[in-house]
Parts: sequence; C-alpha cells; structure tokens
Amino acid sequence: MQEYYIGFDLGSSSVKVAIVDAKSGENIISLHEPSYEMSIISEQMNWAEQDPNDWWMYVCQASKRAIRESKIDSSKIKAVGISYQMHGLVIIDQNQQVLRNSIIWCDSRAVHIGNKAFEDLKKDRCVSKLLNSPANFTASKLKWVKDNEPKIFDKTYKFLLPGDYLAMKLTNKISTTKNGLSEGIFWDYESDTLADWLFDYFGFKIDLVPEIVENFSTQGFISDEASKETGIPSGIPLTYRAGDQPNNALSLNVFKDGEVAATGGTSGVIYAVTKTKRSNEASRINHFAHVNYSPSNPYIGKLLCINGAGIMYRWLKNQCSAESYESMNRQASKIPIGSEGLIILPFGNGAERMLNNKNIGTQFCNINLNHHSNAHMYRASLEGIAFSFVYGMEILKDDNAKINVIRAGNDNLFRSEIFAKTLSTLIGFEIEIYNTTGAIGAARAAGLSDHDFNRFGKYISTNDHVMTYKPIKNKTPYLKAYQNWKNELEKRTKR
Repeated sequence: MQEYYIGFDLGSSSVKVAIVDAKSGENIISLHEPSYEMSIISEQMNWAEQDPNDWWMYVCQASKRAIRESKIDSSKIKAVGISYQMHGLVIIDQNQQVLRNSIIWCDSRAVHIGNKAFEDLKKDRCVSKLLNSPANFTASKLKWVKDNEPKIFDKTYKFLLPGDYLAMKLTNKISTTKNGLSEGIFWDYESDTLADWLFDYFGFKIDLVPEIVENFSTQGFISDEASKETGIPSGIPLTYRAGDQPNNALSLNVFKDGEVAATGGTSGVIYAVTKTKRSNEASRINHFAHVNYSPSNPYIGKLLCINGAGIMYRWLKNQCSAESYESMNRQASKIPIGSEGLIILPFGNGAERMLNNKNIGTQFCNINLNHHSNAHMYRASLEGIAFSFVYGMEILKDDNAKINVIRAGNDNLFRSEIFAKTLSTLIGFEIEIYNTTGAIGAARAAGLSDHDFNRFGKYISTNDHVMTYKPIKNKTPYLKAYQNWKNELEKRTKR
C-alpha cells in the first residue's frame, strides 16, 4: 500500500508544497502558491512585513492543488512537515488572532535594539550563552513592538515564529521548538533553557513563550477545520518543524561537521555544520541549533546570510524587461570574466549582517556608458553575487568552520553556470547539485521520527543528484575579478 508525507516550505516569495512517497522518499509532486511572488509590505525604509493570513491562504491553496494534481488518495497521507522563513515575528492574542503583520527576516528596524543589547549584556556573555549577538533577530523585533506599539504588545498572548504560526493553524495548538527559540535568540546553550536573563533585560514575561516541543516529534494533529481548508485528513500528525536554512541543509543531506549547504534564492545563505560553539564573529555569523542538535551531540549551523542575492538578479530582470533568467544567462555568457571592468555590489535588501549590519545598498561601479550593455550588467550581477558568497566563506573559514563538501539545490542562482562555476573556482571545491527543495526535505523529514539520518541521506543520493560543478583550472582571471570587486566593497564598508 502506497503512503505519503506532505511538506510545506514557507518562504518570503511563496509557499511551496511537496508530496513524497513515504517508503522511497521519491518526490510525487512539488508546486508553489501564488504563481507570482508574494508582496512584502514596506511602509518605511528598511521595513519588511507580510500578513500571516496570506501565508495560510496560500498553504490551503497549495495543499489542495497538490493533492488534486498528483491524484493521490489523500487518506494515505501519514504525516506533515513544516519549513519556514527564519527570524520572523508573529504575535497573537488569546483567541489565536494575529495582532499585526509579521515583521519578517529582512526587516532592519530593530538593528539598534540588538546592538545596544549586545553592548549592555556584554559580548562574552552573549557569545558563550546565546552563540550570537541579539542583533536584528526575533527577540529584538519583539522589543521594538513593546517600545513602539505598546497597546498591541499589551494584548499579546504568545509570540510565534512563522513556522509556529503554520503549526497553530494546522493543529489548533500553540507551540514552538528549541531550534526555533535558538534562531530567535531566546535560548541559553550553557544552561540548555530559556535565556531568562535576556527576557528580564527586554522586559518580556516568560509566559509569552509557547509550549516547547521537539522538532522531530508528534507536535499536534490536523484539526477538523484545517482539514476542510487544506484537504489533509484530520487527525494526521505534524511531526517535523524547522527554519528554512537548517531544513535546506537537511534537504541536501548536510548533517556532519565540515558539510556545507548553499542557497541562492532571494537571499544567499552559506550554512556550515560544525560541532564547535566557539566564534569570534558573533556579529557577522549566526549560530543556531541544527536539526540534529542535542546537548550530547551539539551540531551547530554556522549561518552566513547575504540579503542581496537572487533579489538583485530579479530586480535587474524586471528593470531590463528581460524575457527570462535563461536569456539573461545566455547573454551574460558572451561577456568576458570580470565584465570588462563593470562591478556590482549586490547589497540592496536591508542591513547586511556580514558587513557588520551596514546597509550600503546596491552599487554599480565603473560603468562605461559607451561600452557596457545589459549583458554586462547581467554578468556583473551574477559575478557580484558569487563574489559575495566567496567573501562570506572567507569569514566562515577564519571562524573555525571546516568546508569539506558543498551541496546546493538545482534552483534559482545555481541554475546559472556562470554563478556556480565562478563560486566553485574561487573557493576551490566542487559543488554538488541536487534536485530537491525545502518542501521535499520537510515532507521527507516528517517520516524521520527514528532519527535515522543515514537512511534519510540515501533518499537524497538515490533520487536527487543532478550534477557536480568542478573548479576551472585557470583561475587567474577569476581571482583578478574578485580582487577588483573586493577592493570596491572594502572602500565602501570602511567609510
């Protein structure tokens, strides 16, 4: 008898859903809603919000569509998994009603709050206990609401991360995970408990925290109401929940020390798994409990995020009215390495943590109006994003991260040979490409209650490997182009 798992991946551009075969892990169907990209509300410069009710609407639409188009027997769905955009803030009242739009990951309004907390609470304490600066994460965003919207804060019953909100809508149960609290900067790793001293500093009551459940566990069951709205049978367990970057690493079989997952979506992410909690870069690198973390087996994800990545290439596509990304890539391939002097710094999507929370914007440097064309801009954009990945990996390696293998999904920027080969050549490692997604990973992880990560990895190697990008032997032109780009970046970050 064929049985299935269903997984959701809540991003800032869309909600993805996948249904996989429970026995083999084979992907049955993957799709996303809406067909266009979800809007981000930005009422002020550097603000970014979304309405959680929209997320739920698209979850319902995507779920029903996936069941209908795959023609599976929905009664054979046995478990549900969730992946979600990290660091967002959702606040609800006692009736589970959302009190305001979610302040999402790329919103920069709370940077000053996190920076002050890092100074007041002392760097050594934050690094040793939180593994991070409070920075612009969920805790700092909640403090912003407390300071600027006191009437809303006073009505707050619980704060949630985006995935907690989806879990609540699916199960009618309010809960969160240790991993989620880790990414929100609410967790003390030394005591393996909530960081009550941080709550005291910000003036939060501990009872704002939902019930804590394990990320691989039965976290609730699909309610009758959610069943009607999603088409998933009531009573099916929700068995997995994780932030999108740890989940992306899981989707790529990245669990061990020295394994690295790379993502080239709206933002770019390098996620290196390590067993060391030591860091000299708590202000530039994020450190979170990986999906397989336990106090006795402390796998940590060292995450370096580049806000301005795929969004840069999408912006360029829209501004140039390009036919498709494929046509942009073809035109870019006709331009020499280094884009004949044109340099693009792709940092225009909020404060960049790896640049010490500076917001230098996107910058076009050395444009020759008599020579440079759209094709030059396409190549310079791909190179600029690849160079920002290389710059980030240099920071990671200087901060005790090992890089033994790099894996990435066969989507977004990694579909571009220019981007992938530039990155592979400059870092000197092969990049393994897999035809998987966060939604597929979340669906497969719904069946991982036995924590058999070796078996799970076989799903991926058997079903998903597409190709491997190898470094180009003559890397001299790439090194020259990167150094020119790096010089331009450092001129602007030292101002």
